[in-house]
Amino acid sequence: MIDRATLEQRVSAQFPTVRIGDESGDLCLTVERQQLPALAGWLRDEPDLAFTFLNQLCGVDYLGRDPRFEVVVHLTSFQNKMRVTLHIEVPEADPTIPTLARLFPTANFQERETYDMFGIIFTGHPGLERILMPEDWLGHPQRKDHPLGYEEVAFTHNEDWIYANKPFAKE
Repeated sequence: MIDRATLEQRVSAQFPTVRIGDESGDLCLTVERQQLPALAGWLRDEPDLAFTFLNQLCGVDYLGRDPRFEVVVHLTSFQNKMRVTLHIEVPEADPTIPTLARLFPTANFQERETYDMFGIIFTGHPGLERILMPEDWLGHPQRKDHPLGYEEVAFTHNEDWIYANKPFAKE
């Protein structure tokens, strides 16, 4: 079993440009997007590391920050009882990042969801298309600059007015 300090040393030796930090007690690695497949593959394939499970992959929109977007990946090594969080910064001008779907099958739908909600394109993905929104949907609804729809919430004090003025379909 490997400990965190040893893992940090090995990551630093293998990937010198990766920034190492801590996130809620888990090792946090900020990696350049071009290095993502190499780092994730190395974490998965090294026998004594065995980060073989991708728990979660999601997008984050930091509107007003440069780079605007970030992809966050959580990997688990059951062998070492350890988690690693990968942060990949993605610029708004070129919202592309290499896919992890070929390394981790669980990334497939999560990358599609991140593409659908944030517009981050996963290059090399085997079937990158919308998964939640209709095909003809314009935009990406979890971007902070996406326009909000508005429908007043019905409560007991205003439901008569709402239902009287709500545009229901006509027969």
